[in-house]
Amino acid sequence: MADTFDPKEMIERFQRRAAAVKSRPIPPIEGTERAKFIEQASVDYFDYAIIGDAVANLDNGILTLTIDLRAGEAER
Repeated sequence: MADTFDPKEMIERFQRRAAAVKSRPIPPIEGTERAKFIEQASVDYFDYAIIGDAVANLDNGILTLTIDLRAGEAER
């Protein structure tokens, strides 16, 4: 798998997933189900976006993701 795996493509897929979640319309649901949907979308976006911002390194079959979580310093 390491021979065909492209970490850059993986990061790009997560960026696309984050964008899809952010632009996903809210279905016609109300009340607690609506709140659950919105909360899950927020969690999904965060998860996809954080990996989409990672720097991936594949070395000898070991994938390492570096993610800068320092507030305000991510836009260097």
